[in-house]
Amino acid sequence: MAEGDEADELFDAETARNPQPSYKMMRDLAPVVELPESAPFSGVVVAKHEDVTRVLRTPEVFSSGFDAVHIGQVRPLIPLQIDPPDHSRYRKLLDPLFAPRRIAALEDSIRALARDLVDAVVEDGGCDFNRAFAEPYPSTVFLQLLGLPVSRTDEFLELKDGIIRPDVAPEDRDAAVAATGQRIYAVLEEVIDARIAEPADDFISGFLTAEIDGEALTREDIVDIGFLFFLAGLDTVTASLDCMLAFLAQHPAHRQRIVDDPPSIPHAVEEMLRWETPVPGVVRLATEDTELSGCPVQKGQQVVALLASANTDEAEWDDADVVDFDREVNKHYTFGGGVHRCLGSHLARLELRVALEEWHARIPDYGLAPGAELIYDANLRQIEHLPLVW
Repeated sequence: MAEGDEADELFDAETARNPQPSYKMMRDLAPVVELPESAPFSGVVVAKHEDVTRVLRTPEVFSSGFDAVHIGQVRPLIPLQIDPPDHSRYRKLLDPLFAPRRIAALEDSIRALARDLVDAVVEDGGCDFNRAFAEPYPSTVFLQLLGLPVSRTDEFLELKDGIIRPDVAPEDRDAAVAATGQRIYAVLEEVIDARIAEPADDFISGFLTAEIDGEALTREDIVDIGFLFFLAGLDTVTASLDCMLAFLAQHPAHRQRIVDDPPSIPHAVEEMLRWETPVPGVVRLATEDTELSGCPVQKGQQVVALLASANTDEAEWDDADVVDFDREVNKHYTFGGGVHRCLGSHLARLELRVALEEWHARIPDYGLAPGAELIYDANLRQIEHLPLVW
């Protein structure tokens, strides 16, 4: 097991910009690395596809429970932090909300929103893509689905960032995240009260009358589902869009491919999800002494499964370091794997496909603004500012 320098490299600015070489170095030299004290999590990080697969697919050994990671919650996030067998009870309720047929019915409204956002900037010759499109587009979609007021989007994005990327000193991080978590709980409680008084066509209204095996959801259940949805729905598609447009802005041949051949966009989405994995790693907690790649993992240790490294592992992928929009088989781990696989993957794919179709139909030729230096988040792969010109 390696430690120290190898682990520190995972969190520096250059690795954040171009992480794939570091992932390869880890897989080759140190597939299990002990995290440094400066890391946001303690424990070990695993880089090989086979190890990541084992972590994701054996929840009895690598738990996703409450103690795996604390992000401002005071109870387990549902269903993420509920392990089998109870996990399946909640998925029975939640999976149909994101079923392909139900998500497909949203396409017209999602496409209309994408067109409106492109219309707002197409004559300007440039924009900060993050602010103009990547944030408002998926945020509006998800807030409407969940039942939170779109008029408060800026407030909710600030709360989301207060959990995921708090702008405080490391020693103040835990307290700041906990305080932000309480603010999110207050928002959800407020909306539940409003939906009790006046139901609407949204998830929270539906949860108020939903049952699992004949039992109604408790108020705490609804809040704990909403807390997870709040964070996931306001961040990951934004991060994916930023990274995809940054990649296409800097790789004109790939960009021209989807301009000339729009039916290739779904394949392009999958390949850029593989290459630009927005959530590089997920955290689990070892429930027993075990080992990964021959290295000991102690009961109670956090284990970070590097999805982004698994997605570029030469042992699993042909031409792993080539971004190939014609890749025929693309079983990436960007949406996780096993029982905790992402609920919203169908919605994310729809949003990403429609965004690329509508943007490139109106703005096919663009690049980074002169002198732009992209700064990638060191923990989640996102770009805070993406200045584009056309």
